[in-house]
Amino acid sequence: MAKILVADDETGIREFLTEALEDDGHSVASAADGAAAAERLARESFDLLITDLRMPRMDGLSLLRRARAEQPEMEVILLTAFGAVDTAVEAMRLGAFDYLQKPLKGPAELRLLVGRALEHRTFMTTKDRIAREAPALAALSYGDPVMAPVVDALRRVARTSSTVLLSGESGTGKELAARTLHAWSDRADGPFVAVNCAAISETLLESELFGHEKGAFTGATAMRRGRIELADGGTFFLDEIGEMKHELQSKLLRVLQERQFERVGGSRTIDVDVRWVAATNRDLDQLLSSGAFREDLYHRLAVFPVTLPPLRERRQDIVPLAHTLLARIAREIGRHDLTLSEAAERVIASATLPGNVRQLANALERAAILADGSVIRPEHLALAGTAANAANAVNAVNAANAAAAKGGTAKGATQLSTLEEIERTAIEEALAAVGGNRREAAENLGIGVRTLYEKLKRYRVEE
Repeated sequence: MAKILVADDETGIREFLTEALEDDGHSVASAADGAAAAERLARESFDLLITDLRMPRMDGLSLLRRARAEQPEMEVILLTAFGAVDTAVEAMRLGAFDYLQKPLKGPAELRLLVGRALEHRTFMTTKDRIAREAPALAALSYGDPVMAPVVDALRRVARTSSTVLLSGESGTGKELAARTLHAWSDRADGPFVAVNCAAISETLLESELFGHEKGAFTGATAMRRGRIELADGGTFFLDEIGEMKHELQSKLLRVLQERQFERVGGSRTIDVDVRWVAATNRDLDQLLSSGAFREDLYHRLAVFPVTLPPLRERRQDIVPLAHTLLARIAREIGRHDLTLSEAAERVIASATLPGNVRQLANALERAAILADGSVIRPEHLALAGTAANAANAVNAVNAANAAAAKGGTAKGATQLSTLEEIERTAIEEALAAVGGNRREAAENLGIGVRTLYEKLKRYRVEE
């Protein structure tokens, strides 16, 4: 559902536009002239503005300029009387999406143009988001030799339209790889559309992929284009493809083979030009053996298979990746001064990270919340891989902070044995590196000397 503002000084036209668009499921506000519309734009944001060119108090061109300045992401459609097309064309040079001539032929023409305008807005929003994410896309790897063949393979296949199958453990960055592939391809200016097959129920996934016609099922009050149709000219990413049910696999196979499909409840065949990328953390060979996954679909998807290695096999990438993730987290929570201590880096570099990038990002976000100062230390990190361990780490740091605030030690505050072992090892290594000099060791660990003494006593670390 989109928010649409209609501005026209003719009551009959305003009512006609409002009713036609509300019947299509949109939320519509109206204004009797350009000045009233400008006042509304100053108070609310809209997805689309439909405005007449000639109105009292403020004409359509003036309103268009105001709209472009205040809500540049909003699309604008002009209404113009016959004979004023030149003015409408000038309006398009100022940023209007398109125009309709009065008298309007009927609601079908209006709805078609509105649908196109809203889809263009969605596309531009997605394109802008991809552009903002470009620095992250460039960091598919930080130089670990294990990733070199993966990066090379993606660069090679990006130049083609071949279908790519990404496999690997959960959290290894398969969607990042898909977005990178899109950004490196000649379809980079087109849309990137992603669907997670495991996140949408079986009954809704078909409509989400193919769209539906009005009345196709209960609740289908308007025609809706599917994600595949919206990806035309770009890249379509099917995540967790191993979770797709057998019946839907057959319908997807036809799209891959013929590049055509019909919306749910429809009979009109729609052509689509999409570059396909699929991903799975499941063992597709096992699913093939059990009959849960179609062999013909597998061969259509696995034209160019690429396996993403887990983080534990990419040791050189882990610490640089942690810094990148922490910088992003710091921006999101407004803590731009956050850094990792050398001891925290060592803990991260040696962690097993069964949850891969996702686990590392979660651990860093928790650490950013728990850290009182700007430096994240080993005791702020929980990298053992379970929800219970993460919760225990949070509780332990909170208890320790509360005790420190009272000038004592935390009674009954039990940290994870895993965290204790990591911290004890980090302290021992820091002391060994400086010949036992506690002040230097404390500086290298990013903690105070008194804190180091307390930890030496707690862990019974011999001098």
